[in-house]
Amino acid sequence: MDAAELRELLTPEALALLDTLAPSDSTADVVALVAGLRKQGHPPARVAAVLTQYRLRRKAEEKFGPFARRMLFTAEGLEQASRLRVAAQHAGRFAAAGLQRVADLGCGIGGDALALASLDLTVTAVERDEVTAAIAAYNLAPFPTARVVHGDALAQSLDDVGAVWLDPARRTGAVRLNSPDDWSPSLTDALAIAGRRPAGIKLAPGMDRGLLPEGLEAQWISVDGEVVELVLWSGALARPGVGRAALVLRGDAPPAELRSATDSADVDAGPLGEYLYEPDGAVIRARLIGDLARSIGGRMLDPTIAYVTSDTAMQTPFARGFRIVERLPIDIARLKRALAARGIGTLEIKKRGVDIDPARLRPKLALRGDAAGVLVLTRIAGERAALLAERL
Repeated sequence: MDAAELRELLTPEALALLDTLAPSDSTADVVALVAGLRKQGHPPARVAAVLTQYRLRRKAEEKFGPFARRMLFTAEGLEQASRLRVAAQHAGRFAAAGLQRVADLGCGIGGDALALASLDLTVTAVERDEVTAAIAAYNLAPFPTARVVHGDALAQSLDDVGAVWLDPARRTGAVRLNSPDDWSPSLTDALAIAGRRPAGIKLAPGMDRGLLPEGLEAQWISVDGEVVELVLWSGALARPGVGRAALVLRGDAPPAELRSATDSADVDAGPLGEYLYEPDGAVIRARLIGDLARSIGGRMLDPTIAYVTSDTAMQTPFARGFRIVERLPIDIARLKRALAARGIGTLEIKKRGVDIDPARLRPKLALRGDAAGVLVLTRIAGERAALLAERL
């Protein structure tokens, strides 16, 4: 979004028009909507600005739920914003630590600042991009304890705040995130701030673990099976004795978390049991698979594969469980016969540790029938194997 589009969007006429549009995911409805708006005499620039926000609001509902209906967005800001449920977890940590005045450095469209302000914390949200700062100011307008500053995060005085939230942006061209300078502000600068004030630093979950500093809590967070971020916590925001944590948020279930002082020790590999468990991605990223395996009386399926096997059926928020129906070789003909014998026409294919493309394998299996199943392609004690399974 450029400044001209922002000026058009922030007019009373455009905002009123945006709020009158009925939600729809239909392409035909959108085409009719554009035609209708132009027929009503709205200028093309207004129609374009309103339609962009209409689409972004629909997309934003995944992250912000009903709050999206009164917010404004930029495409990049929405992509980088924390999900509101995740932001609420962060805000709760600041409140629980008694940190009432927070600086949100690099606030983007204001998602995290919104969660902080909703707990009546005093928030100074700083954003260097002028258009994005204006969007954040609009989103935070209902909260009297929040203000937005257009400026450089590193130049912001921290004298009147007790804690800091940082969401460094990925620099253009940075892909692997294996250098402290791949972010802006750089990880080096963010850690320097975290040394002066209690802080939370939001980073990409795939960050090179070699960059993790000593003495900070590293918390990986997953939402409905997707690992969405890594947060480094310092000072009063870091929990005593916790160096690694995996926070799992699924549906309407209460948050669940595995915690450890360090990466957990692995458990030994052993024979295939009746049940297979696939650890949540946050557990894998935090390297807490060993603790998970011990909690369910399990063993590794293979020393190099993130699957746990057990002789006991258990429900855990930290893994998805499967009952093993049959072990088979990875052989197309054998797999086709086994699937046909059970009438499996709907098949979920998972793979770890084998060089097989599930999309290419699927049509070769000639699936037919009303039953559903799961096919796990992996290694067991170094040997390639296919496990026909069903979800617990």
